Amino acid sequence: MQRVWTRTSPLTRTLGLVVVAAVTAAAVWWFGIRDASATTNDPVTRTVAASLTTMEKSVSGSGTLTPTVQEDVSFEVSGTVTTVPVAVGQAVTAGQTLATVDTLTLQADLLQAKATLASAEAKLSDAEDASTGSTSSDAQIAAAQAQVDVAQSAVDTAQTAMDGATLVAPVAGLLTAVTLEVGDVVGSDPGQGTNGDTAAQFTIVATDSWDVDVTVSDADIALVAVGDQAEVTLDGATAPVFGTISAIGLLSTSDTGVAGYPVTVAVTGDQEGLHDGVSADVKLIYERRTDVLTVPSLAVTTTDGKSTVTVQDADGRTSTVDVTVGETSGNVTEITAGLAEGDEVVLAVFTPGSGGSGRDNQQQGELPGGGQFFQLPEGGTAPQFSEQGGGPTNG
Repeated sequence: MQRVWTRTSPLTRTLGLVVVAAVTAAAVWWFGIRDASATTNDPVTRTVAASLTTMEKSVSGSGTLTPTVQEDVSFEVSGTVTTVPVAVGQAVTAGQTLATVDTLTLQADLLQAKATLASAEAKLSDAEDASTGSTSSDAQIAAAQAQVDVAQSAVDTAQTAMDGATLVAPVAGLLTAVTLEVGDVVGSDPGQGTNGDTAAQFTIVATDSWDVDVTVSDADIALVAVGDQAEVTLDGATAPVFGTISAIGLLSTSDTGVAGYPVTVAVTGDQEGLHDGVSADVKLIYERRTDVLTVPSLAVTTTDGKSTVTVQDADGRTSTVDVTVGETSGNVTEITAGLAEGDEVVLAVFTPGSGGSGRDNQQQGELPGGGQFFQLPEGGTAPQFSEQGGGPTNG
């Protein structure tokens, strides 16, 4: 057989020695250090202590944040607007003046009503003085009294109109709409806006009280009740604000084809930074229990309706105990009997090396994955590698 000799350069020989050194180091680790660490086959046990926690049941939904108080305010008298001392975006207090109208006509109406009342009272007085006790006299007195009553009602109406010439804020809040200007003429119909428009002249939104309206399906509506706690997570927020169910509607809707009932949640937590129209995810909590003993569900084994867990004592000894389980929430299970707080339950047992390939699983002279160690030729000379990238060649 003809031998093929390949010329090698000093650089190639150097690279060959480096490769051999790396392979040799890997072999030392695989068959020496690794095997030494894997000779300890004592099992490693992972345990978790049974602990007290809070378990809850809830119904989820979504809604939009709205102010609890949103008042539309308009003049209920006729007149020309004389002052508007407020503007959109301004915070107002209850009783603060929003606008005024001229009072010339209103004042004249009030004076006329008072004059009519005075005349009616005079006639009543005369009828009473001239009374003879007869049926006719009594009838005259009754008629005069009726006129007085009508006149007094007219005075009260005129006085209310006079007082209404100054429009005040019924609640504290933020002005979100102002449609009046000085010189505008307002009508006498409640809610009639500028120059006869039907829009509200002022809108006041309270900034310290908020609601979220949620629709709950007919399958879940029986689970919740007024007063139940709620968690409201606003769009873009990481932490929820808290509230309570303040109202549950009696009439269902079916916009999506599934009957649902409106539920109103009143926000009771921190009100700072809340804004009208923000979307919110709502969790309605209809059951919450504290100090519930739980363990990870992975620790519980149930066979034929019988549940057991493996516990480990302070000396590392393990034993299987029967337990009574309650409800499951997330990845934990309630334990109602058989365990106490602090008991260590076994989740898993690991044996080092049991899941991998040890030295016994390797052929002599093999690397993990099936690679071969090269045997040094007699004389201790490292195998040569060709410049063309071929395999080792023997001299």
